[in-house]
Amino acid sequence: MIVYPASAEKATCPVAGCGCAQRAPRYPSDMTDAEWEVLGPQARAVMAELRHGPGGRPMAHRLRVVVDAIRYLVRYGVEWRALPADFPPWQAVYAFFERWAARGLPQRVVDRLRGQLRVGAGRAETPTAAVIDSQSVKAADTVGAATSGFDGGKKIKGRKRHVAVDSNGWLLAVLVTAANVQDRDAGHRLVALLRERFSTITLVWADGGYAGRLVAWAATVLALTVTIVKRTDQVSGFVVLPRRWVVERSFGWLNRHRRLVRDYERRPEHHEAMLLWATTMIMTRQLVHQRSGEPPRPRWGAERSMPPAQKDPQAA
Repeated sequence: MIVYPASAEKATCPVAGCGCAQRAPRYPSDMTDAEWEVLGPQARAVMAELRHGPGGRPMAHRLRVVVDAIRYLVRYGVEWRALPADFPPWQAVYAFFERWAARGLPQRVVDRLRGQLRVGAGRAETPTAAVIDSQSVKAADTVGAATSGFDGGKKIKGRKRHVAVDSNGWLLAVLVTAANVQDRDAGHRLVALLRERFSTITLVWADGGYAGRLVAWAATVLALTVTIVKRTDQVSGFVVLPRRWVVERSFGWLNRHRRLVRDYERRPEHHEAMLLWATTMIMTRQLVHQRSGEPPRPRWGAERSMPPAQKDPQAA
């Protein structure tokens, strides 16, 4: 098993009782060396951009180990206090998570990774179209009543996350509200955020929940065309809807992370950060596969080899 490289003078962590400098990856959520080669430079570059002033005390814990700790929590949905002992103390990991979320580090890292993915796929670095949708999730007892509500349509009490993705399903913007907020009301804030962050976007696809005044407001105020993709009720069974399937697939990617199946965060902006950290995990793996040219690994282990077909003697 590959051990994180550490120089002789930094063989142990300066924090008493922490051995993160000598930690070896042992969980499926831990980054491989190839993934860290993709994510590490981007994280360090964003941290340099967000640094206030020329100085500041350097990190006592190793950056890769702290990121692995956050990935472990997002992937498996444990409590902060339940982080394994081979990670830095949970108080330190949470402090980094909270500080990075407040400064916008996860969003900046996602933007950098998305640009690389789009260029590698033969597209422009900045998108020109987006797909928006929402998803209601149940809230745990740690979520206060002031930031949660009841979604009458889905019969869910909790919060609602509104996302915008590009045509490949990679996250562009995220907004977390109470579940009782209507899609068209939160849509105003979402498309305004989308226009603020991406001046190149001219077209947005959405479902019928965003129809109405949002379409006229976006065209008049933001010079943004919102196209409603209506559901086809004439065909029985499952039907893949044009453009809308992209954002539904993105929700499927995100729901593989147990911390996102239910909302445990006391503050909505922390749930947004959890969504962004999960997105970095997805994008990092996709970038590694894109650069190596190898197909993604099957989710449920290695594919089975089928036995050769035997000819039926009675078929003749």
